[in-house]
Amino acid sequence: MFVARRVTLLVLASALVACSAVQSRPRAVVSATAHPPAWNDPRFDAELSAYAYPFDVHFAELRVQQQTIKMAYMDVRPDKPNGHAVVLLHGKNFTASYWEPTIRLLAARGYRVIAPDQVGFGKSSKPVSFQYSFQQLADNTRALLEAAGVHHASVVGHSMGGMLAVRYALMFPERVEKLVLVNPIGLEDWKAVVPYRSIDQWYEQERKATAESVREYQRTSYYDGKWKPEYERMIEIAAGVTQHREYPTVAWASALTYDMIFTQPVVYELPLIGVPTLLIIGQRDRTALGRAWAPKNVAATLGDYPALGRKAAAAIPGSKLVEIPAVGHLPQVEAFDAFAQALSEFLPS
Repeated sequence: MFVARRVTLLVLASALVACSAVQSRPRAVVSATAHPPAWNDPRFDAELSAYAYPFDVHFAELRVQQQTIKMAYMDVRPDKPNGHAVVLLHGKNFTASYWEPTIRLLAARGYRVIAPDQVGFGKSSKPVSFQYSFQQLADNTRALLEAAGVHHASVVGHSMGGMLAVRYALMFPERVEKLVLVNPIGLEDWKAVVPYRSIDQWYEQERKATAESVREYQRTSYYDGKWKPEYERMIEIAAGVTQHREYPTVAWASALTYDMIFTQPVVYELPLIGVPTLLIIGQRDRTALGRAWAPKNVAATLGDYPALGRKAAAAIPGSKLVEIPAVGHLPQVEAFDAFAQALSEFLPS
């Protein structure tokens, strides 16, 4: 039912060699017999090979940093097109699949929707050697959209995806119809007040993750200490990959992208955004990278999303701010109706 279609962006004489390089990943030297059956569950290998996304998955091949990488994406076309496209950019702890309700909403209203997995996430490649930057991810996204025939779209970014959406809008303003930032991170410069953590330290932290720690982090950080059965779907991938033998590959990519987020805030460039922008901000959100090892007096001041959202709205020329009370880091999960209304009223029709 889920069909993969390869879109080739560049014909390479050395494709087999490059592909082999992409598939070379760090792997744990362990005995599978010492672990439960989930250790070999193909749904949760490094590229989620057997994990079913809600819509057909396609792949774009890119030649980047002297290697061939692939980007997975869903491309959902409406029965009655309204002539507009929307690109959905996922957060750090998620993949494109969590956008399913938003995709269904937008497709029902006539939008063509493209939701990619960025390199290092989901079904996309996780190269061992890769210089992650939001500029690189933005250019990858541009190349993917060009291959799909999408040259002008509204861009919606959540969390880390909000940082990427800002970078994309700054680099390619002529390609952005409207910009929507949903509880974006990077609205404050953590590296200026929080001690630096090396990539090796991030990696060791990620290697220790378990299904239980993933659930606990999201429960306390995203949902105000509460948990509902429907949230299990939101952590299925993040929890599942920790139990697979290829998890070191995922953990390494995660460490590299944490460093990207920590060292590349977008807050200083918000005044340069020149496209119509909407911020949707859950007011209970207190997400802040590095709070756990920041000095106590600093930690208490980080992640104040009511204040951060208002400062961002004031910095972005002509932007609109929608504040959703009593909602945390994922308005599209906790308060979908309010999120959908704000999104629908802002997007072109």
